[in-house]
Amino acid sequence: MGQQQLLLVILVTILVGIATLVAFNVFGTAAEEANRDAVRQDILGAAAQAQAIWTRPAMMDGAGQDFTALTAAELLPRLNIAGEIAADGGSVENENGVYTVTITNATTIVVTGDPASDTENIIGTIARTDGVWGIEWSAPAAG
Repeated sequence: MGQQQLLLVILVTILVGIATLVAFNVFGTAAEEANRDAVRQDILGAAAQAQAIWTRPAMMDGAGQDFTALTAAELLPRLNIAGEIAADGGSVENENGVYTVTITNATTIVVTGDPASDTENIIGTIARTDGVWGIEWSAPAAG
């Protein structure tokens, strides 16, 4: 009878160990996804601000319907992404990640978020096409 109880204790210990490992794995994945969602939310907030900047006249600290009238270093702080702006003005960093902006043309900017969880970058292309604002999500090119 003692051997049977010892075998049962060993089996329960192994099962508890496996369950613990699975729980850590699930928790890590959930935290990573929460971080990616927070980065997406920061980029969406920047997209809303970009629309207002594009519409606002240059005299009122806007772009005057032409993003190319601004430099990326001028545009990035105006996007109101919470966090600390780098000394060169090229990026903003907060607890969610690091953000950069690229001005593509008069009606399009690209905001890239590098999540703090060290996962793949999140790229949001914010554009006005046919009078309608939109955001397109993409992943960086493999390389």
